[in-house]
Amino acid sequence: MNKLKVFFEKQAFGVCNWWGEKLGIAPSKIRIYFIYASFASLGSMFFIYLIMAFILQIRNFIRPKRTRAWDL
Repeated sequence: MNKLKVFFEKQAFGVCNWWGEKLGIAPSKIRIYFIYASFASLGSMFFIYLIMAFILQIRNFIRPKRTRAWDL
């Protein structure tokens, strides 16, 4: 069971970790919220999660990192 958990945590998109860092909440609590909300809303939270993952993956292409003159 632990191997399965580690596999899914490594393969996840990092949405829960990102929200956890921004809000100061443990990512495991956010994952539990998504799971419960997905069951309650018949899976629509899963699609919201995928949309957030897509945005997190492409945000570096939309807004490039700012480089300062002294960092070059």
